[in-house]
Amino acid sequence: MRRKDRLDRFGITALTVFAALMAFNQIVVKVVNQGFQPIFFAGLRSAIAMVCLVLWLKLRGRPVVLDRAILGPGIAIGAVFAAEFLFLFLSLDLTTVTHTAVILYSMPVWLAIGAHFLLPGERITPARGLGLGLAFAGVAVAILYPGAAGGGGGAGGGALPSGGPSLPGDLLALLAAMCWAGIALLARGSRLRSVPAETQLLWQLAVSAVILLVVSPLFGPLIRDLQPIHYLGLIFQATVIAAAGFLTWLWLLSVYPAASVASFSFLSPVFGVAFGWLLLGEEVGPGVLVAAVLVAAGIVLINRPRPAGSGVTSREAGRAG
Repeated sequence: MRRKDRLDRFGITALTVFAALMAFNQIVVKVVNQGFQPIFFAGLRSAIAMVCLVLWLKLRGRPVVLDRAILGPGIAIGAVFAAEFLFLFLSLDLTTVTHTAVILYSMPVWLAIGAHFLLPGERITPARGLGLGLAFAGVAVAILYPGAAGGGGGAGGGALPSGGPSLPGDLLALLAAMCWAGIALLARGSRLRSVPAETQLLWQLAVSAVILLVVSPLFGPLIRDLQPIHYLGLIFQATVIAAAGFLTWLWLLSVYPAASVASFSFLSPVFGVAFGWLLLGEEVGPGVLVAAVLVAAGIVLINRPRPAGSGVTSREAGRAG
């Protein structure tokens, strides 16, 4: 598929499904952290996902190669990927799912700022800036409005640790958000932009698996209280999230504008509240409806087409070569 300057119907649908998947992902990590030490869990996930990706490539007759020509960017994106999930999995061990979600999904703000300076044709226009602000405000309302997401004890109620938010956990979530934005910038702003999405993901999984598994003993015992549900969560994370999900996200990022792709991450916390209502019986108040309107308005503004004849895209794209 050729590069596009704005989202079409397919892109909107795919990104909405991905946002819902990422919302469910937070709950799965919180559950599996009870059985596996978080960093060991993240390393196992990368290793299993790498095997799944290699098998998928072989079945499709595609080469499985880590090209030396992109060795530097490949190692860099893998290291940032490892850092993101080290920070994220520790954050979910230390603070609530709702706090982690609202902070992690500030990623589009950091990506839009970085893309403004580093990626041709992705300037923050006044409309896009307003859209980012509205979408972030919508997430804040959905998470913080009284009664919108239960009592704040984390997803799963009594089945999960009921500790409240913590400053270390919140700061780790912020670092994870910045690393996530860094991955997108590397994927678009380095030589990695010329390789297929599956090659980018292979670098991320291979490098992160080594880093995370090597450093995991530094964070305590590798096994906690293992139950069958924790194995199922690990398999789900490795196959659906780390392999299929991230491959899809990288492919979408290669086709559509980075800020537009990232803007849909604001839907994930809103989906999280909806899943809490549907699956856990949590109360949903009027704040959720307000949040939905704000997020929708923000996405419309972020994806608003540039005026014809502005010349921004063509000039910037010319410099990109």
